[in-house]
Amino acid sequence: MLDLTASNPTRCGFNFDAEAILGSLSRAESLQYDPQPQGLLSAREVVADYYNKNKVARAGDPIAAEQVFLTTSTSEAYSYLFRLLCDPGEEVLVPRPSYPLFEFLAEIQDVQLRPYELFYDHGWHIDMGGLAKAASHRTRAVMVVNPNNPTGSFIHTRELEPLVSLCREREMALISDEVFLDYEVENAPEVSVAFSRECLAFALSGLSKISCLPQMKLAWIVVNGPDQMRAEARARLEIIADTYLSVNAPIQHALPQLLARRDHIQPQLGVRVRTNLRFLDDQLKESGSVQRLRVEGGWYAVLRVPAKESDEDLAIDLIESEGVIVHPGHFYDFPQDGYLVVSLITLAEEFREGISRVLKRFRDD
Repeated sequence: MLDLTASNPTRCGFNFDAEAILGSLSRAESLQYDPQPQGLLSAREVVADYYNKNKVARAGDPIAAEQVFLTTSTSEAYSYLFRLLCDPGEEVLVPRPSYPLFEFLAEIQDVQLRPYELFYDHGWHIDMGGLAKAASHRTRAVMVVNPNNPTGSFIHTRELEPLVSLCREREMALISDEVFLDYEVENAPEVSVAFSRECLAFALSGLSKISCLPQMKLAWIVVNGPDQMRAEARARLEIIADTYLSVNAPIQHALPQLLARRDHIQPQLGVRVRTNLRFLDDQLKESGSVQRLRVEGGWYAVLRVPAKESDEDLAIDLIESEGVIVHPGHFYDFPQDGYLVVSLITLAEEFREGISRVLKRFRDD
């Protein structure tokens, strides 16, 4: 059985610097308990520095450590923000297609999700008109994923500007999940919501993707926006974070070393993603019925396939007839059948064999 849905980088054959990673957790300071609702200042300064040196940093005010809240995961960060922004039954707009985790996180927090559409035209784009119509008097925030999972589409400047304007005019917050922002494939990232000051804005990321260390459980929220709104949001977030104090001391003290590991691991993922994508494209030249959609960034590729059956039935058939696991498009809420999603960080040998079997299935048809 070949699994083309691999998403755990610690099990995909990459070379991790075990000595440096484990050594970073052996800091004497970790023996002291110093509870800080936002996280230790030294760790937050490292996060701020990551943004200020990022290629998408724009002219203007740099990110300050006081804008950063540490959390154990982006899932916890979403929980904080849903509690901050929404009363039970109020709404957050989310892109479709996108990652299915949001539905579970919102339900736990008694928040309703309302979708807005992404459409494909030589690349994925936000349906801005549809997004504006989807917003109601109960909508408290708009969520974007930059780049989207699984479409791999970045938020572009031409999209961010009307998004920010809409949020400002309707007094909604803008939430951006940017965990894959460092991973460009066929395009470079243009913007980060971390630098948005025209509306109340929150950018989420963490070690899980940046340094490929999901087991280390450290993520963050960067708060931005007009001064008064940002100050009020920070004060309320501090109360929420102080209630849990969930981030442990060893991981906070290790953050400088663990975040620096991205320079060691990200090039390896880049080579794997591009190698697998080249193989996929070479194979698709002989398979006119299957197309690969544009991948601007991230770890995944979306295949457009003949919709002769439901995506779920097709995925099950690929398991039973070819011994290959793929994600059906409905898993990510694609609006119609005819989509499969595969991971580009799969071991190259498994990816080649698995893709060959998948395409053989369509040639046989």
